[in-house]
Amino acid sequence: MKVLDYFEEIILFIAFAAMTVITFLNVVSRNLAGISISFTEEITINLLVLITFLGAAVGVRKYAHLGFTLLFDKGNKAIRLFIVFFTGMMGFILFGILFWYGVEMVQFQIKMNQKTPALGMPQWILSLALPFGAFMCVVRTVQVVMEEAKNVSRGEKTVEGDDQTV
Repeated sequence: MKVLDYFEEIILFIAFAAMTVITFLNVVSRNLAGISISFTEEITINLLVLITFLGAAVGVRKYAHLGFTLLFDKGNKAIRLFIVFFTGMMGFILFGILFWYGVEMVQFQIKMNQKTPALGMPQWILSLALPFGAFMCVVRTVQVVMEEAKNVSRGEKTVEGDDQTV
């Protein structure tokens, strides 16, 4: 899954860099020339949605989300497996719902031929960030549940994150 890791990180880098440059240019043009570039708000808001969901997917992959592990740490193998599958199912349901409604939203925007107010481009192109990010979260949730279930089955209590052990 290293290719997927690099893919996520490249998209995050490009989106964050674009957001930074666009916002900087808007601030400079507003303060120096008194001109506000109106379309930048549309782009930065939608890039922020993309960054939020892809960042959440990377957080799932790196075990970076806040967790309460007392029951997991003190439980036996059966309890730990139950916790792994229960939390995985809850994450899968949450991100699955976001994916489902994100796809419905994009389909509605295509059907209604919605355009962005400032750029006049199809709104669904920018809105793809929601279902794409939610899908990546689903993929990473399934990946982490499978890894954790293997660890618990082998009797390991560690989390195989990139830079941490819980």
